[in-house]
Amino acid sequence: MFTDIEGIFYRAIDPAYRAYSLSGSRSAGRYSRSTQPTLYLSSSREGVEAAMQSHKGNRSSELEVVSVHVVAKKIIDLRNSSALSEVGVSIKDAIAPWQELVSKGATPPSWTVRDRLVACGANGLIDPSRTAPGLWHLVLFSWNQDDAPQVHLVDEA
Repeated sequence: MFTDIEGIFYRAIDPAYRAYSLSGSRSAGRYSRSTQPTLYLSSSREGVEAAMQSHKGNRSSELEVVSVHVVAKKIIDLRNSSALSEVGVSIKDAIAPWQELVSKGATPPSWTVRDRLVACGANGLIDPSRTAPGLWHLVLFSWNQDDAPQVHLVDEA
């Protein structure tokens, strides 16, 4: 049910916070409560742009895209219906709208998806893009700890 991942991924960040590129999210996200550090990455630069479409109103400045090398085991691919069935997760819950629910203080179904995957031992998930079919994102629940995915910035000088 798990997949292993290794490669270069991309993340949009405010240049003022470049030193914190690998710190993860600072606010609630599709798969994270504000108290759950989560590293959201895209498999391509186009994927970053697609992902940022849903956050345009939240930007206070221009973002830069950084490259991140990832080596990860125990990832659940939400595009794999067999894996979803094995862990008891519905893709509908994973891709359901979440921002309005969070703004009302409710728990979106995607947070429950994360909870279920963590309980099954997953270190993260592959999330299909909703705005650009064929593109995908990598969401890590933990990183750079023992038995967790390892990530580091790639110097593109």
